[in-house]
Amino acid sequence: MKPNRKQLEEIYRRLIEVYGPQNWWPADTPFEVMVGAILTQNTAWTNVEKAIQNLKQSKSLNTHSIIELADEKLAELIRPSGYFNVKTKRLKNYTNWFVSEGCYKRLSKLDDMALRQRLLSVNGIGPETADDILLYAFERPVFVIDAYTRRLLKKMQLISGDEPYETLRQAYESALEPEVDLFKEYHALIVRHAKEQCSAERNCLHCSVEMPLAA
Repeated sequence: MKPNRKQLEEIYRRLIEVYGPQNWWPADTPFEVMVGAILTQNTAWTNVEKAIQNLKQSKSLNTHSIIELADEKLAELIRPSGYFNVKTKRLKNYTNWFVSEGCYKRLSKLDDMALRQRLLSVNGIGPETADDILLYAFERPVFVIDAYTRRLLKKMQLISGDEPYETLRQAYESALEPEVDLFKEYHALIVRHAKEQCSAERNCLHCSVEMPLAA
């Protein structure tokens, strides 16, 4: 059970009509996106923003500082993101790997799937985090499947809800044109929609997106 091209295009049309362009991901550099992708695991973005701001204020949002900082100091800086001891290890592990691989310049020369496999080989980097990094940092046409995407599709009775991550990712990528900007906007709109509460009113934004779809 998976959505078809017509259904996915209609969901996007509704989302963009209701919420408008989101212009996501907010970051100054690709490395900042990578850090954010790791910090946002199991937490709200508002908490990640606080952690990112701490790193910026201490001039630590760079590969050298993250590698050299004592674990305790880094953990304190990223404390707002939650699970800060685990994320300290993951952030250091990822940054050491990133530097050993030649950083952005060398990694960006890899094709999409080779780069994805490299990212997935890093301890603490799962499919969703890897795809966040691929799409938003490396500008690759890889669709991110998160809990919000799964929840929306299940609510609209397009999936059962227990499909493997790769099944849903490939459903999007095979149905839609492989355009980075489209994938970014679509994913960001789903996240925006997840923040909207149903008001059960005539002009409810939530309901206008989740109206039944044609087969």
